[in-house]
Amino acid sequence: MSWFRRINFLALCLCFGVVVLGAFVRLSDAGLGCPDWPGCYGHLGVPQEAHDVARAEQNFPQRPVEAHKAWKEMIHRYFASTLGLLIVALAVMSGKLRHRGAPQVLPLVLAGLVVFQGLLGMWTVTKLLKPLIVTAHLIGGMSTLALLAWMWLATGRREEAATGKLAAHRSERQLAIELQRAAAVEGPAPLPLPPAGLRRYALVALLLVILQIFLGGWTSTNYAALACPDLPTCHGKWLPELDVPTAFTLWHGLGIDYEHGILDARARVTIHFFHRAGAVVVTAALLLLGLFLWRRGGFRLWRGYGVAVIGALALQVSIGLSIVKLQLPLGLATAHNAGAAVLLLTLVSLNFFAWKASR
Repeated sequence: MSWFRRINFLALCLCFGVVVLGAFVRLSDAGLGCPDWPGCYGHLGVPQEAHDVARAEQNFPQRPVEAHKAWKEMIHRYFASTLGLLIVALAVMSGKLRHRGAPQVLPLVLAGLVVFQGLLGMWTVTKLLKPLIVTAHLIGGMSTLALLAWMWLATGRREEAATGKLAAHRSERQLAIELQRAAAVEGPAPLPLPPAGLRRYALVALLLVILQIFLGGWTSTNYAALACPDLPTCHGKWLPELDVPTAFTLWHGLGIDYEHGILDARARVTIHFFHRAGAVVVTAALLLLGLFLWRRGGFRLWRGYGVAVIGALALQVSIGLSIVKLQLPLGLATAHNAGAAVLLLTLVSLNFFAWKASR
């Protein structure tokens, strides 16, 4: 089980990197750096030699080779493939470690999810950056990150329980000389009772963050991040002219090149406005949750989570405001995705401990 947890933690860290790297690829307009899949212009790497480049451009005349974009896309694929192998390894190990209490369902769910993520990655390229597919790819990556975190936390509690039982058994055999130790070791320490209502509030906050991540992905994939260039208004209006049906039409048909977007200005303003409105709702909800944990948590665990929620929220809000103020610099836009992942992990961890807490 210790090796299972190590690989789980490695996959968790790698998944975080893949999510951030995927955002960097998308935001730097490198999503179609390789017009085919899983290779790049028919190669496992990016074509470098002059004759390879000429052949690639002959086979894909609509996509001239841009090596700097192609390498970004291929590096992302290399990391994503490594993550997939680690998750498959976890699924195999879980079956062999059944008798050690390894989770059985979650590794299989993750393996299925990573296969679907591979399909979404392929469709992202072959369907020419269709917003619905690219946004689903983002949600799938965040879901993989959340499930890996949940499994790592769950196996940690199980490992503590198994270690405690072993220590207690060993103490019983040495009862004459280790009576006090045997009485003290009983497995993992019980989690402190959460304040009343925390489980419900934490779950609602998590769902709101997931919805906001979808809105953020929809904003990015429809190239609407700069649709409202001013703050706090949008083009000088608190409520700009909106076109909700067009802005949230999920399917526009196949064969359309979605690079740089196809929506008009009003539809993009609508998407941006909804993302801002969602940010206001999420900020209010998480601020209340953090203050609730700090004032009514009682135990250090819950008060610490109150500080963590407010800290992650403050970081994400400051990055979001800076993106608009500084007109979408690539570094800050990528950091905004990383901040969303941090906020998601904080709430997943809070929900885990809130729902597992012993009464």
